[in-house]
Amino acid sequence: MDHIQYALSTGQSKKNMFNDIRFVHQALPDSAVSSISIKPKTGDLNLKSPVFINAMTGGGGRDTEQLNGLLARVAKETGAAMAVGSQMSALKDRNERQSYAIVRKENPHGILFANLGSEATVQQAQEAVEMIEANALQIHLNVVQELTMPEGDRDFRGAFDRIQAIAEQLQVPVIVKETGFGMSREAAEKLAGTEVAAIDVSGFGGTNFASIENERRRRKLAYFEDWGIPTAAAIVEVKSVFKKMVLASGGIQDAQDMIKAFLLGADAVGLAGSFLKTAMQEGEKQLIEEIEALHEDLAMMMTALGAENLTDLQKCPAVISGELAQYLSARGFSPASYANPKKN
Repeated sequence: MDHIQYALSTGQSKKNMFNDIRFVHQALPDSAVSSISIKPKTGDLNLKSPVFINAMTGGGGRDTEQLNGLLARVAKETGAAMAVGSQMSALKDRNERQSYAIVRKENPHGILFANLGSEATVQQAQEAVEMIEANALQIHLNVVQELTMPEGDRDFRGAFDRIQAIAEQLQVPVIVKETGFGMSREAAEKLAGTEVAAIDVSGFGGTNFASIENERRRRKLAYFEDWGIPTAAAIVEVKSVFKKMVLASGGIQDAQDMIKAFLLGADAVGLAGSFLKTAMQEGEKQLIEEIEALHEDLAMMMTALGAENLTDLQKCPAVISGELAQYLSARGFSPASYANPKKN
């Protein structure tokens, strides 16, 4: 619950670089809202909605049980997938299991993601999946958060080998995600050679776990608070070498951010911080309306661009400028290629 309150109080930096992307308007889109499909192509994940409720909470007793129950009901109502927060606390203390198991009880037929850190063993991964009858497992990478956390880990050796073993032996797809500091081309290239089914770039610009953990420290590690790869840049980094599913999260606020993520190559997008704020401050009904509005707004913008499905958005011209253009150029990518995309 401390983490939830700090997440609400620190907010989101919104420095995800999506503001550096501007679509080229199409005055003759030859499209209609009725012909638009916002269903994502996500293979084994079989997502129905282009937006999912990303990992937030669990393991905080009755309070987080109630919050996870609310989120699960919202997911059921909107068709969105949902990830729970790290389940390690429930593996260590069986009394915490109900704060996670509630999601399957409230959403018996929905798409649910289990969640563990890269320190997990294959057996722990299997237990986490069984706990909520999960359709997939998220393995989160949180080096900067752990280093900033007063009681956090200081040794990250062997993480890749553990991820590889879990991906090979688990019976459900494995998603590897960052926790708000972004995924680089180099990291994605390593994962591309494994059985990992998807990468969630989880870029800089959303909830900042360095800021949250610094609130819990006597001596703050301020240098980690502006650390990371902004979400827009991280999508391009990962998409360049990882040819399976690419999920985008990290400060995504609205349908405009979503559609820009799809332009850059994301297959689905996750929101956590903004959904948490709505859930805690306005309630279940308002969060359902918020997700339904995202669906509607996305379809409206796709109609204006003449994109009948999410994949078509990668063919829509957009001008990338400012800091994002500089970043991409420095990393060997071509911002101009998005302004003049190939049509086939």
